[in-house]
Amino acid sequence: MIPAPRIRHWDLYDYEPCAEAMRQQTETRDKNSADEIWLLQHPSVLTLGVGADPSHIHPQCPLPVIRSSRGGQVTCHMPGQLVVYTLLDLRRMRLGVRALVERLESAVLALLEEARTPARRENGMPGVYVEGKKIMSIGLRISRAQSSHGLALNVHPDLSLFRQIDICSNPKLEATSLRECGVGWSVDETARKFLPHLLHTLYPDQVCA
Repeated sequence: MIPAPRIRHWDLYDYEPCAEAMRQQTETRDKNSADEIWLLQHPSVLTLGVGADPSHIHPQCPLPVIRSSRGGQVTCHMPGQLVVYTLLDLRRMRLGVRALVERLESAVLALLEEARTPARRENGMPGVYVEGKKIMSIGLRISRAQSSHGLALNVHPDLSLFRQIDICSNPKLEATSLRECGVGWSVDETARKFLPHLLHTLYPDQVCA
């Protein structure tokens, strides 16, 4: 029996201490430790994945830049964006990295279906897209079959900040948000609505309160 995941909610959590807390949680857990799901927002910051090219940050960008231990390219975090970190035992869940990415995407697609916002995957581009614009990004770290980091869903952030970077290393790719799609949810409301979709998708054979 997989123990029920612990759900942790924060408001604003600075990126670096949050990343350090994830690292410590991942390194100290054992086979009996419960998974954890963290829901939060970050103050405005750019993060670079392990192999990300900093040249995709525009020279005039005013935001601080932090090198992250996650995979993926440069991304932008800010208030108005729901960040969901999934600290999971993938061996216990019998999940590979690709399957985890697909489940995270599926949970967001289910939420957007609830919001009556048509969305889709794009081949070779992890995340979720609405009319060709990116609304959700994924960046994961996998160590000893333990996952950390997770996804970022744009609820009502300042989308102009995404123009300071090349999203997914693509200077033509734009960002969108739930608000831009006509959905008036707050970040807290989005988190409450998203969590059941995420739990159902990650643990389809388990009832999670």
